[in-house]
Amino acid sequence: MEIEEIRDYCLHKKGITESFPFDNETLVFKVGGKMFLLISLEKHPETFAAKADPEWSEELRENHPQISGAYHMNKTHWNSVTCEGLKKELILKLIDHSYNLVFDSLTKKSREEISNS
Repeated sequence: MEIEEIRDYCLHKKGITESFPFDNETLVFKVGGKMFLLISLEKHPETFAAKADPEWSEELRENHPQISGAYHMNKTHWNSVTCEGLKKELILKLIDHSYNLVFDSLTKKSREEISNS
């Protein structure tokens, strides 16, 4: 998948903001003010960091060499995903999973505000 496809997919989710809080090349997507995906605009092949359940992360890392612990992030909860060689369905599933983990961690009030927007 290309960066624009990933960006469009993320932006179609409820409550999403995008920004460059760290530098001019790392695009960060947040829901409810919390990060769920970071993507480098300059890395090729396309690579992003996404949150994941630790048990699923272990399985993903064992079965896909394109998935590893994310650099500069808590490797228990964040994966680095290189898109090249992965099926689009898996990439979208990883993005959805990350979004849902972060969304579910928000306060009930925040979740309701986002859901009703």
